[in-house]
Amino acid sequence: MASVGRASAVLASGTLVSRVLGFVKAWLLVQAIGAISFAAGAYATATIIPNSLYAIIAQGILNAILVPQIVRASVNPDGGRAYINKLVTLGMVIFAGIALIATLLAPALIALFGVPQAQRELATAFAYWSLPQIFFLGLYTLLGEVLNARKSFGPFTWAPVMNNIVAIILLTIFIVAFGAFSTGSHHTVWSPGMVALLAGGATLGIAIQALILFVFWRRVGLRFRFDFGWRGVQLGTAGKAAGWTLAMLIATQIAGLVETNVSNSAGQDYAGPFVMQNAWLIFMLPHGIIAVSIVTAFYTRMAEHAHVGSVAGFRDDFSRAARSIMFLIVFSSATLIVAAYPIARVFTSDYQAMGLVLIAYLVGLVPFSLVFMAQRAFYSLGDTRTPFLFTLAQVIVIVVGVLGCFLVPPGVRAASIALVVSLASVLQAVLAFWLLRRRTGGVDGTRIAASLWRFVLAGLAAMVAGGGFLVILGGVQPGAFPVSGPISAVIAAAVVGVVMLVVYVGFLAILRSNDLEAGLAPVLDRFARRSSRSR
Repeated sequence: MASVGRASAVLASGTLVSRVLGFVKAWLLVQAIGAISFAAGAYATATIIPNSLYAIIAQGILNAILVPQIVRASVNPDGGRAYINKLVTLGMVIFAGIALIATLLAPALIALFGVPQAQRELATAFAYWSLPQIFFLGLYTLLGEVLNARKSFGPFTWAPVMNNIVAIILLTIFIVAFGAFSTGSHHTVWSPGMVALLAGGATLGIAIQALILFVFWRRVGLRFRFDFGWRGVQLGTAGKAAGWTLAMLIATQIAGLVETNVSNSAGQDYAGPFVMQNAWLIFMLPHGIIAVSIVTAFYTRMAEHAHVGSVAGFRDDFSRAARSIMFLIVFSSATLIVAAYPIARVFTSDYQAMGLVLIAYLVGLVPFSLVFMAQRAFYSLGDTRTPFLFTLAQVIVIVVGVLGCFLVPPGVRAASIALVVSLASVLQAVLAFWLLRRRTGGVDGTRIAASLWRFVLAGLAAMVAGGGFLVILGGVQPGAFPVSGPISAVIAAAVVGVVMLVVYVGFLAILRSNDLEAGLAPVLDRFARRSSRSR
């Protein structure tokens, strides 16, 4: 377990740095174009397509195919190198084709995603620069997953740091050159240079993020060469796996299409796709740092257990990963819900609209992370059909529920969409765990459930305490200290977070949670080692 702990730490540290820089990038973007503005909805919609594809690629296509297939191909005389070059070549061709077709269809895609007519021309201009990101995001995931399969976890999580640094520099240049929305530069007229700097700069950062991974390939003994001989090395098996994942991709894109259309229908004067993107960025912070890091470190182990038929080893790793995720994600969810308005105020003065969307998303944070865990478990078993089935159930709920959001007022439409997504995640998590239990004969459900109720109870107690301190600090009404400005909002959120952490840990200790001791052991061991050195 020590190696898993070290891998998780490397992943978490890289993800943390990347997420912090991502927050800086997002903050600068909001300052540049505003959270609720003419350009905000256009830019958000133009970037939804490549980013949505990346989410599916990262959590589906390549993870469903690559790691299990490489583990199986490692018995080949060349250690799987031929397989890797064939698969990466095939992936690059596929993603280049998708990016090219999508870019050529930019006007049609922008219309399809429901951008209002007044913003459509600007959104299309953004899209021409943004849609090539599909190729580089796909390449990044391909190269990174190969490194993960070789137990080189760091580069995949640290490469986005370069992307964010490039984006921060270019956004700063944009604000200096053209002014900031927050200081009165509302940018109702956009020149080609403004569009190229904003959207093209984002694509440049992603390209650097992908290409830098080739450097790390050499460090694990790999050298890429194009190989168009796609027969053999189990590529047929990979193709079958990709078929179900492609079906999941299509289903998820239908749900995303409906969400974007309904959110765009609120108009430029209300929270729309851009506010939802920024709320989702905050939502993804704990998921990316905690769930993705833990699952990625356990994923290869589960694939190895599945390959040798060790059901007990597979089940034990799944249970450990699920309980570790819940221990931290329940606390993160509770804290972010209480501090949602101050956190939103860090980004924008329209904090009430963004805060409400954030709370609605956070309702589904725990099941969202558990679904991610269950998906990876099925992928390690070489099963992509079952994840498609429980994703299809989620998509049906989302489509029906989001279409019903047309009936709610524009001011709360975005939050209503987010809540529907969260409730669909709850259903998806229950279904995923039930199907995994049937597949493996059990998932250590008793221990997982025993841990979960303790985490939830401790989380509720922490929310009561945190909410009380937020009221003491002044509440969240306009002009109150916690939402009077970005700096005061950070202070208030930090105070609330510390109070909630103390209460959460204290309640878990009272409830005699075994997971508390396991979760704090690395921290306590490190503190003990430092204390012994200082003597």
